[in-house]
Amino acid sequence: MKYYIIAGEASGDLHASNLIKELKMLDATFECRAWDGDLMAQQGVYLVKHYRDLAFMGFVEVIANLRTILRNIDFCKRDILEYQPDAVILIDYPGFNLRIAEFSHHAGLKVHYYISPQIWAWKQSRVHQIKKNVDQMLVILPFEKDFYSKFDYKVDFVGHPLLDAINNRNSSNKQSWQISNNPYGKDIVAVLPGSRKQEISTMLPLMLSVKKDFPNHLFVVGAAPAVDPAFYDSVINDKDVKVVYGQTYDLLENAVAALVTSGTATLETALFNIPEIVCYKGNVVSYYIARRLVKVKYISLVNLIMDREVVKELIQDDLNAKSITNELNKLLNNTAFRNKMLEDFSELKMLLGGPGASKRAAQIIVNRQNKFLNN
Repeated sequence: MKYYIIAGEASGDLHASNLIKELKMLDATFECRAWDGDLMAQQGVYLVKHYRDLAFMGFVEVIANLRTILRNIDFCKRDILEYQPDAVILIDYPGFNLRIAEFSHHAGLKVHYYISPQIWAWKQSRVHQIKKNVDQMLVILPFEKDFYSKFDYKVDFVGHPLLDAINNRNSSNKQSWQISNNPYGKDIVAVLPGSRKQEISTMLPLMLSVKKDFPNHLFVVGAAPAVDPAFYDSVINDKDVKVVYGQTYDLLENAVAALVTSGTATLETALFNIPEIVCYKGNVVSYYIARRLVKVKYISLVNLIMDREVVKELIQDDLNAKSITNELNKLLNNTAFRNKMLEDFSELKMLLGGPGASKRAAQIIVNRQNKFLNN
């Protein structure tokens, strides 16, 4: 079968690549064009556009880049019509993908959505658009199935693909990694400032501003592979800060604590059992618009899934050097506080459905497509 797959961020690239791997095992005729990143390209698909050209974050930023976004949408529509896939698979990235879902549905194509947009957080009215245009929704968070059932829409909970991504990774030798990246043998604080230049330039200086308060720790930045090293050099300007590229999981495996920009990385960090602080600061106008619209209590996936504060969230004005220092001191020096967080992480893993999400998702998609083709 011919597939057209669209994701728009680094996390989508990871999950889409694992889904593609499983689809290829189930479908001997697999053929694919895709929008996203290097990991998908490594699976042998034809990469139409890279996510570094697609990711715009925040209301103001989207408006500023609206012309580019609309051009990309128009190009995508033309490319889909020319390719004529048997199935369109959309991965999160709702501002773009919900438009493509509607277009693909009207074009008579079958639409599968893997990793639901976070419409339970805001714009819940989008559920009606999804019911109309998406043939199959596959969700990865345990509470999402109940959310959709309130709108009389049946979805499949497949579990979280991060469990597979972490379990199946090629882990580096910890001792050799430490020798290469931590020659002084200090305890490591992982710094994960996001994957977009926009958020990196905002978050990274704030995160590193506390380095002087922890002279016995090495601060190591996990760099996004799609961002040029020269950009990190221009933002950091500190020779004592180590930057590693494409080694986020190795970094987490060797860290004792982490400062993490909100997003998938908050969950990844918890699954590595690394106590963390969630940090977020965005454009002031975008933030205050979002605060009026968002319907959830937390911004981190860890807290959302657990439905309580497990990790501290420092957001907007609460994110400053003093607050980061205070919270990081707790993680590093308060044994009871640290152990309680680790106990909560164990409970979190139980809620995520166990390994095999990518395989279950691929099987559902292939089975559903076979039914469509046979009817």
